[in-house]
Amino acid sequence: MIEATGAQIIVELLERQGITTVAGIPGGSVLPLYNQLASSSIRHVLVRHEQAAGFIAQGMARTTGLPAVCIATSGPGAMNLLTAIADARSDSIPLVAITGQVNSSLIGTDAFQEADTFGLSFPITKHSVMVKSVEELLTVIPEAFSIAASGRPGPVLVDIPRDVQTATATFESWPEPGQPQRIALRYPTLGADLAQAIDVFARELLAARKPVLYAGGGCNSPQVAAAIAELLAEIPMAVVSSLMGIGCIDEADQQWCGMVGMHGSMTANTAMYEADLVLAAGVRFDDRATGIVSQFCPNARILHIDIDAAEVNKILPSFHSIVADCQSALPAISQRIRELKLREGLEPGGTFDKSREIPPAHPEDRHQPSPATTDSWLQHLATMYQQEQQVAMGASVNDTTTETGSQTINPRRFIRDIPAAAAAQGLDPAKLIVTTDVGQHQMWTAQFYPVMRPRQLLTSGSLGTMGFGLPAALGAALAHPGHRVVCISGDGSIMMNIQELATLAEENLDVTVFVLDNGALGMVRQQQEFLFSKTYSASIYSKRPDLLAIAEGFGIATAQVTTNHDWATVAFPPAGSGPRFIRVPVGQQENVLPFVPAGKKNIEAIT
Repeated sequence: MIEATGAQIIVELLERQGITTVAGIPGGSVLPLYNQLASSSIRHVLVRHEQAAGFIAQGMARTTGLPAVCIATSGPGAMNLLTAIADARSDSIPLVAITGQVNSSLIGTDAFQEADTFGLSFPITKHSVMVKSVEELLTVIPEAFSIAASGRPGPVLVDIPRDVQTATATFESWPEPGQPQRIALRYPTLGADLAQAIDVFARELLAARKPVLYAGGGCNSPQVAAAIAELLAEIPMAVVSSLMGIGCIDEADQQWCGMVGMHGSMTANTAMYEADLVLAAGVRFDDRATGIVSQFCPNARILHIDIDAAEVNKILPSFHSIVADCQSALPAISQRIRELKLREGLEPGGTFDKSREIPPAHPEDRHQPSPATTDSWLQHLATMYQQEQQVAMGASVNDTTTETGSQTINPRRFIRDIPAAAAAQGLDPAKLIVTTDVGQHQMWTAQFYPVMRPRQLLTSGSLGTMGFGLPAALGAALAHPGHRVVCISGDGSIMMNIQELATLAEENLDVTVFVLDNGALGMVRQQQEFLFSKTYSASIYSKRPDLLAIAEGFGIATAQVTTNHDWATVAFPPAGSGPRFIRVPVGQQENVLPFVPAGKKNIEAIT
């Protein structure tokens, strides 16, 4: 028989789960757990704010695909964690958040640092549970990891009263670690229905003349990237993605057309508008991507693959759908295409249904359809995307008044050239991991950073949380020692969790922070320019802190791009050299373009 306290059970089960690093802040309601952590094999990262603990866990989870752990005490500690939990839920990131709670006898008495963590977390988690006895921990902890990673991933919160952590249980053996279940948890497409759907998908793809693969976060893994490469070898098609799908194919690939949506490339938005078939894989037709839903892909049949049945037909009706993970569905479709080619002699475009051809442009529609054959259309899109990138790289900086006598930087070109600057210092660009905060710098990174592989770009997508970038970079660096992590932030976002520079310096992680500094909440200022007659209400800073001095105060080496010609040597030192902080002055009038105003089709963006 085994006898152990609740705290001992928690730590032992975390170790058995393979958890080597957790982030958090101790407090009264989790002190028994922290006392046990001190003698465990688990590395604890002491953050300066609980929100950062959640984002550090996200950085680990987003780069590995495995659940990561964060810890907070009761009351304000747990509530500070909720933003990161909600962010994980929105972007389908597997987390296990462990929070302390006041003693069971005090629950409901308004005790010191008591809050209804379970009730507060319930709407923003995949699963939430309050543990009521020490014995429950033996099932709750493994199940938390299984639920977090199964089906559509997400965060699980486990709220544990202090007395449960100190109580003792006797049991016969340790439970097995929680394992993910890859199959869709509800309403999966199986058996004959799956075989029929795969046949329909294969035949529709072979019939299309203007097919587009629209990839989302469900495609952002090495396994699905390999499946996409296999499919593209069978069916040449344009590839676009949501923000969360960036990295599913190398952006140097000729079939890559960019990100769709409000700040998507004109090429990607044109491809979707002209498509006769859209294979939507692991994507949920987010409003920032679609704009006017009826005009997103108005001439296309939609084939939708998603692991969450609730996302199918929610925004746009699909011609046919498969409820499954892309990792298993896409290879089956590729195999069926090969069979149809071999047995029935079908080739891409060979059985095209003329009724699905792109109709002539409406007299009021200024958009002219591109060439009709698949090869000519794909070549047209490739040329269009190349030209679009070249124009952006040559865009002149139109404001130098933010800093008298100081040069400002073209942020598009600067971000595009980061991998080359790293390579010049001897680093492998493919091994760089990039995080962003939220705002203009985020969109420029999504548009222009040459992402080469899955899970290379980490960003807050659906919730759009400022303050994500720095702690997420810490998490990525903790999970991937030896890799340089690049955090691209803005002078607005960096202030949201700037205290984590202390954690960064303390852990001496290989993280380089680039702050694009324009003295404003850039995305807010931009929308006020376009949509509110240049009424810049509460978006321009009247006092600008010396960010380099702040970073130096934490003991971090710094440089400024325009005043230090050797900034790249500072930014990209040899492995093990620790953190760096680089300021990049950007003109305040720089805007993220394209930009689709409300009420306009994506192809009617301001460019």
